[in-house]
Amino acid sequence: MYLLRLALASLANRRFTAFLTAFAIALSVCLLLAVERVRTEARASFASTISGTDLIVGARSGSVNLLLYSVFRIGNATNNIRWDSFEHFANSKQVKWAIPISLGDSHRGYRVMGTNESYFEHYQYGRQQHLEMADGRPFATDPFEVVLGAEVADALHYKLGDKLVLAHGVATVSLVKHDDKPFTVVGILKRTGTPVDRTLHISLGGMEAIHIDWHNGVPAQGAGRISADQARNMDLTPTAITAFMLGLNSKIATFAVQREINEFRGEPMLAILPGVALQELWSLMGTAEKALFVISLFVVLTGLIGMLTAILTSLNERRREMAILRSVGARPWHIASLLVLEAFALALGGSVCGLALLYIGIASAQGYVQANYGLYLPLSLPSTYEWTLLTGILGAAVLMGTVPAWRAYRQSLADGLSIRL
Repeated sequence: MYLLRLALASLANRRFTAFLTAFAIALSVCLLLAVERVRTEARASFASTISGTDLIVGARSGSVNLLLYSVFRIGNATNNIRWDSFEHFANSKQVKWAIPISLGDSHRGYRVMGTNESYFEHYQYGRQQHLEMADGRPFATDPFEVVLGAEVADALHYKLGDKLVLAHGVATVSLVKHDDKPFTVVGILKRTGTPVDRTLHISLGGMEAIHIDWHNGVPAQGAGRISADQARNMDLTPTAITAFMLGLNSKIATFAVQREINEFRGEPMLAILPGVALQELWSLMGTAEKALFVISLFVVLTGLIGMLTAILTSLNERRREMAILRSVGARPWHIASLLVLEAFALALGGSVCGLALLYIGIASAQGYVQANYGLYLPLSLPSTYEWTLLTGILGAAVLMGTVPAWRAYRQSLADGLSIRL
């Protein structure tokens, strides 16, 4: 215990250098733990981009491709699904709700999704959170109404009542626009931190209306064109959709319904479990995740090397101090232990300060990060893995402390202060 008090007194005597060293360790520890928290929560948030949905169904392709275009609005479907196929499974006794999805158009680089009122009622994200309106209402009977995601509204400065024109296709700049059938903004969703924020939502009838006078991917000309008012009075039931989501009455029936869809003879379709597909997609990004963690470890190592450098630099200046300690009865191993304890104290102080910085950062940025990136960073105690990381840092500090300890031990003997018999 007296060695520990002596080590703390020695650090207090060199308080400015000790503070800078401990602060460097604190920053590196804070960065490591922050990266680990973000990494863990990003995985959890990624897995909960969509929640409460039992199956996603689309044209037969790959599970990751289906997940990308139906949930993340990335890429395109290989084929569409007939409307009667959707109705067949939507009306099944095992299905509680069904959300149709129709894609293919865009607006200034943002994807447009056609759906129905079930989307606003049943779609969930995060921890079973439902979509909520920040302003306005969902689309109703008029097919030319649009509900914007939060990012779309903010980036393009739209508000309720504004008119906008959709473009055919998903390119950032489209040469073919549905300018004869403008849409009115009737609602803006609250920010979710998911692809919903980057989507314009219209009704299936609206999606059908803007293409009702198109033939083979080309708009009609002259007398063949159908105005918006004419389209409102026509049957806008779609003939095909891109994909659909299912919520089942019983989780036990999930695999049975999945097999029924995959073996459906009406047309080739694929049903996937969102959680499984999300994990498969996340595994493709595992290299980047690990690289980020390794970089954080190197930052911590840099902080510890800085500590080692500071202690080694001070050794020559402290030879008089060590000589006095030897003169009052301290043995060489006492001197060595003193330096190891100093290294431990610096690392412990830096780790505690790093934890404090982490919690201050989480408390101040928690709401912003969740609102803008969909990451919920809890103010919870360190996990078992985080305690393991902190223990490893302290162990590495003690190990590095043996280097100046060994040099101090050798210097103590070389100074001729060892007891000779």
